[in-house]
Amino acid sequence: MPFTPLHMGPGIFIKALLQCSFSLMVFGWAQIVMDVQPLMVMLTGKGTLHGISHTYAGATLLAVFSAWSGKYLSEYGLRLLGISRSDNPVTIAWWTAFLSAFIGTYSHVLLDSIMHGDVVPWYPFSTANGLYGLLSIEALYRFCLYSAVAGALLYYLILYLMKRRQPG
Repeated sequence: MPFTPLHMGPGIFIKALLQCSFSLMVFGWAQIVMDVQPLMVMLTGKGTLHGISHTYAGATLLAVFSAWSGKYLSEYGLRLLGISRSDNPVTIAWWTAFLSAFIGTYSHVLLDSIMHGDVVPWYPFSTANGLYGLLSIEALYRFCLYSAVAGALLYYLILYLMKRRQPG
Protein backbone atom coordinates (compact mmCIF):
# COMPACT_ATOMS: atom_id res chain seq x y z
CA MET A 1 0.00 0.00 0.00
CA PRO A 2 1.39 3.38 -0.80
CA PHE A 3 -0.37 4.84 2.20
CA THR A 4 0.32 3.07 5.51
CA PRO A 5 -2.92 4.27 7.21
CA LEU A 6 -4.95 2.08 4.85
CA HIS A 7 -3.48 -0.89 6.72
CA MET A 8 -5.29 0.37 9.82
CA GLY A 9 -8.70 -0.60 8.41
CA PRO A 10 -8.32 -4.32 9.09
CA GLY A 11 -6.68 -3.43 12.42
CA ILE A 12 -9.75 -1.47 13.49
CA PHE A 13 -11.93 -4.44 12.60
CA ILE A 14 -9.68 -6.82 14.57
CA LYS A 15 -9.77 -4.40 17.52
CA ALA A 16 -13.57 -4.56 17.46
CA LEU A 17 -13.46 -8.35 17.58
CA LEU A 18 -10.70 -8.77 20.18
CA GLN A 19 -11.36 -5.60 22.23
CA CYS A 20 -8.85 -5.38 25.13
CA SER A 21 -6.93 -8.40 23.85
CA PHE A 22 -5.60 -6.29 20.97
CA SER A 23 -3.69 -3.01 20.97
CA LEU A 24 -4.53 -0.83 18.00
CA MET A 25 -1.62 1.43 18.97
CA VAL A 26 0.92 -1.40 18.83
CA PHE A 27 -0.66 -2.60 15.57
CA GLY A 28 -0.32 0.92 14.13
CA TRP A 29 3.28 1.17 15.31
CA ALA A 30 4.02 -2.13 13.55
CA GLN A 31 2.59 -0.63 10.32
CA ILE A 32 5.00 2.30 10.58
CA VAL A 33 7.96 0.05 11.38
CA MET A 34 7.15 -2.11 8.33
CA ASP A 35 7.34 0.86 6.00
CA VAL A 36 10.62 2.35 7.27
CA GLN A 37 12.67 0.26 4.83
CA PRO A 38 10.60 1.25 1.73
CA LEU A 39 10.72 4.87 2.88
CA MET A 40 14.52 4.76 3.06
CA VAL A 41 14.63 3.29 -0.47
CA MET A 42 12.36 6.07 -1.74
CA LEU A 43 14.50 8.73 -0.07
CA THR A 44 17.88 7.36 -1.14
CA GLY A 45 16.99 5.60 -4.38
CA LYS A 46 19.06 2.61 -3.21
CA GLY A 47 17.84 -0.89 -2.45
CA THR A 48 14.71 -2.90 -3.17
CA LEU A 49 11.47 -1.06 -2.46
CA HIS A 50 9.76 -3.98 -0.77
CA GLY A 51 12.78 -5.87 0.44
CA ILE A 52 13.35 -8.09 3.44
CA SER A 53 10.93 -6.10 5.60
CA HIS A 54 8.08 -7.27 3.37
CA THR A 55 8.76 -10.97 3.83
CA TYR A 56 7.33 -13.12 6.62
CA ALA A 57 10.88 -13.69 7.89
CA GLY A 58 11.51 -9.94 8.06
CA ALA A 59 8.03 -9.32 9.45
CA THR A 60 8.75 -11.77 12.28
CA LEU A 61 11.83 -9.80 13.35
CA LEU A 62 10.00 -6.49 12.97
CA ALA A 63 7.07 -7.85 15.01
CA VAL A 64 9.37 -8.64 17.93
CA PHE A 65 10.86 -5.14 17.74
CA SER A 66 7.41 -3.56 17.33
CA ALA A 67 5.97 -5.44 20.31
CA TRP A 68 8.88 -4.59 22.57
CA SER A 69 9.09 -0.91 21.64
CA GLY A 70 5.37 -0.48 20.91
CA LYS A 71 4.26 -1.59 24.36
CA TYR A 72 6.27 1.18 26.00
CA LEU A 73 5.51 3.81 23.34
CA SER A 74 1.79 3.03 23.49
CA GLU A 75 1.64 3.17 27.27
CA TYR A 76 3.46 6.51 27.13
CA GLY A 77 1.05 7.72 24.45
CA LEU A 78 -1.93 6.68 26.57
CA ARG A 79 -0.52 8.77 29.44
CA LEU A 80 -0.02 11.77 27.12
CA LEU A 81 -3.61 11.44 25.90
CA GLY A 82 -4.87 11.32 29.50
CA ILE A 83 -6.37 7.86 29.02
CA SER A 84 -3.88 6.38 31.48
CA ARG A 85 -3.43 8.23 34.75
CA SER A 86 -1.37 7.54 37.85
CA ASP A 87 -4.57 6.80 39.80
CA ASN A 88 -5.85 4.48 37.04
CA PRO A 89 -2.93 3.29 34.88
CA VAL A 90 -3.58 1.50 31.59
CA THR A 91 -1.01 -1.14 30.80
CA ILE A 92 -0.67 -3.36 27.76
CA ALA A 93 0.02 -6.99 28.56
CA TRP A 94 3.08 -8.44 26.86
CA TRP A 95 1.05 -11.11 25.11
CA THR A 96 -1.30 -8.41 23.79
CA ALA A 97 1.66 -6.39 22.49
CA PHE A 98 3.11 -9.43 20.73
CA LEU A 99 -0.24 -10.56 19.30
CA SER A 100 -0.94 -7.04 18.00
CA ALA A 101 2.52 -6.63 16.51
CA PHE A 102 2.48 -10.02 14.78
CA ILE A 103 -1.00 -9.43 13.37
CA GLY A 104 0.23 -6.02 12.25
CA THR A 105 3.36 -7.14 10.45
CA TYR A 106 1.91 -10.31 8.94
CA SER A 107 -1.24 -8.54 7.69
CA HIS A 108 1.01 -5.87 6.20
CA VAL A 109 2.93 -8.47 4.19
CA LEU A 110 -0.34 -10.13 3.15
CA LEU A 111 -1.95 -6.91 1.90
CA ASP A 112 1.20 -5.68 0.17
CA SER A 113 1.65 -9.11 -1.46
CA ILE A 114 -1.70 -8.61 -3.17
CA MET A 115 -0.82 -5.10 -4.37
CA HIS A 116 2.89 -5.09 -5.18
CA GLY A 117 4.56 -7.45 -7.63
CA ASP A 118 7.99 -6.96 -6.06
CA VAL A 119 6.91 -8.41 -2.70
CA VAL A 120 8.29 -11.93 -2.18
CA PRO A 121 6.57 -12.93 1.07
CA TRP A 122 8.17 -16.35 1.51
CA TYR A 123 11.78 -15.29 0.78
CA PRO A 124 14.33 -16.92 1.30
CA PHE A 125 12.33 -20.12 0.76
CA SER A 126 10.58 -18.95 -2.41
CA THR A 127 10.63 -15.93 -4.68
CA ALA A 128 7.05 -16.55 -5.84
CA ASN A 129 4.19 -14.26 -4.94
CA GLY A 130 0.99 -16.15 -5.61
CA LEU A 131 -1.19 -13.39 -4.17
CA TYR A 132 -0.13 -10.58 -6.49
CA GLY A 133 -3.16 -9.26 -8.36
CA LEU A 134 -5.61 -11.46 -6.46
CA LEU A 135 -7.73 -8.32 -6.01
CA SER A 136 -7.65 -5.10 -7.97
CA ILE A 137 -6.04 -2.14 -6.22
CA GLU A 138 -9.45 -0.49 -6.03
CA ALA A 139 -10.99 -3.59 -4.41
CA LEU A 140 -8.09 -3.79 -1.94
CA TYR A 141 -8.54 -0.13 -0.99
CA ARG A 142 -12.27 -0.68 -0.56
CA PHE A 143 -11.59 -3.72 1.63
CA CYS A 144 -9.33 -1.65 3.89
CA LEU A 145 -11.73 1.29 4.09
CA TYR A 146 -14.85 -0.83 4.58
CA SER A 147 -13.17 -2.91 7.25
CA ALA A 148 -12.33 0.33 9.10
CA VAL A 149 -15.93 1.53 8.97
CA ALA A 150 -17.34 -1.89 9.89
CA GLY A 151 -14.79 -2.23 12.70
CA ALA A 152 -15.58 1.19 14.15
CA LEU A 153 -19.32 0.51 14.06
CA LEU A 154 -18.86 -2.93 15.61
CA TYR A 155 -16.49 -1.59 18.28
CA TYR A 156 -18.95 1.08 19.41
CA LEU A 157 -21.91 -1.30 19.20
CA ILE A 158 -20.12 -3.76 21.50
CA LEU A 159 -19.14 -0.90 23.85
CA TYR A 160 -22.75 0.30 23.92
CA LEU A 161 -24.12 -3.19 24.60
CA MET A 162 -21.57 -3.79 27.36
CA LYS A 163 -22.51 -0.51 29.08
CA ARG A 164 -26.20 -1.42 28.89
CA ARG A 165 -25.51 -4.74 30.64
CA GLN A 166 -23.79 -3.08 33.60
CA PRO A 167 -26.06 -2.66 36.59
CA GLY A 168 -27.20 0.84 37.59
